[in-house]
Amino acid sequence: MSPDDPGPVLGEDLLALLDDRLGPSDDALEQQYPGDDGTRQPVHTVYVPADRFHRGLVAQWGDEARATLAAAGGSEHLARVHGLSGELAEHVARLVDAKLEVEPIEDLRIDLEDGYGRRADATEDADTRAAARELAAAEERGAAPAFVGLRIKAFERATRRRGIRTLDLFLAELVAARAGASGGSRDGLPDGFVVTLAKVQSVAQVEAMATVCERLEQAHGLATGLLRFEVQVETPQAVLGADGRATVALMVHAGAGRVVGLHYGTYDYSASLGIAAEHQSADHPAADHAKAIMQLAAAGTRVRVSDGSTNVLPVGEPAAVDAAWALHGRLVRRALERGFYQGWDLHPAQLPSRFAATYAFYRRGSVDALRRLAAYTRLEPGGVLDEPATARALAWFVLRGIDCGALTETETRAGSGLDRAHLAALRSTGGVR
Repeated sequence: MSPDDPGPVLGEDLLALLDDRLGPSDDALEQQYPGDDGTRQPVHTVYVPADRFHRGLVAQWGDEARATLAAAGGSEHLARVHGLSGELAEHVARLVDAKLEVEPIEDLRIDLEDGYGRRADATEDADTRAAARELAAAEERGAAPAFVGLRIKAFERATRRRGIRTLDLFLAELVAARAGASGGSRDGLPDGFVVTLAKVQSVAQVEAMATVCERLEQAHGLATGLLRFEVQVETPQAVLGADGRATVALMVHAGAGRVVGLHYGTYDYSASLGIAAEHQSADHPAADHAKAIMQLAAAGTRVRVSDGSTNVLPVGEPAAVDAAWALHGRLVRRALERGFYQGWDLHPAQLPSRFAATYAFYRRGSVDALRRLAAYTRLEPGGVLDEPATARALAWFVLRGIDCGALTETETRAGSGLDRAHLAALRSTGGVR
């Protein structure tokens, strides 16, 4: 080191002191905000009452969705309802037809909460066990969706014991049925299995659910940490606590690593705020506020956020079907634009509009995204100078498009020069400029 270039003036002693002082903070941030793991997120969750679930339900929903489409004039008609035209409309129509044939439901919740209602204990017990057996049978036939789970009753005083009993019975029956169906060789739970805890009101309820999961794993011989759950944000207390803090942010970190999702409940939440029924919607300002807080709470964690549902169903006269499809498509597109990549669907006829809006979103955005990724990775000048963080977002966008079937790896490679492995690397790091 020359006299003209003395180097840094801060010594190693200060740097070591800072490492010691900030070390615990570094460790906490890495643990609490590990970033998304890059696995596939379903574009929707379908809720079906437990007593209506059966091993052929996924195919049945696909058949009913296709029948609605055919009666309305086909997927090309749906594309026009969504305002699509030309090559984009034709491509989206083909994708919707193929999706409804191959995978009409991505994520399914067997519902024993509001969609099922309050019934005699013996009735709920029987329906719970039957649903578990039917799920095992669907798995054996290759007819189960990629993601599946159970929604149980809330942990508030009036329903807590019933919800825990239902989960206990379901797991016992499912584990036994899966082992029996495979000659005793199949262990654990279906891949992507998750429990939905409804109407969560306090951090203590999340902590209690984590304890229940731990005890049930021990009782049913499941691997530690296998049981994961979603928190349904359906009450004001889940968003803002009496102490003025954002309760949902605390909930994300209170589940001992078991919380994997925050799902917005459109109608319970709106009603809790006193919003008139005709104005309860996923795009109400109150809904936007709650979901923005959820999005902030989950950012940087491995917890995914899901939008809610619309109860305006595409049924009845042709004009009513078209109006419901247009509304649903607009809400799905709006959610995607705001970074909510999943939502609820309540009826088979909503599947076509879910997929049409989703595919159009990714195909419209892919041209620019792929061009910008190509320029970023090749250090080529262009109209936009993207930062590494934006490159991560662009890569994530393309990967989501591939996962949901809107894009193919061949298309994305042709448009950007990047294969899936390169896109995944960019999504994780943003690359090196």
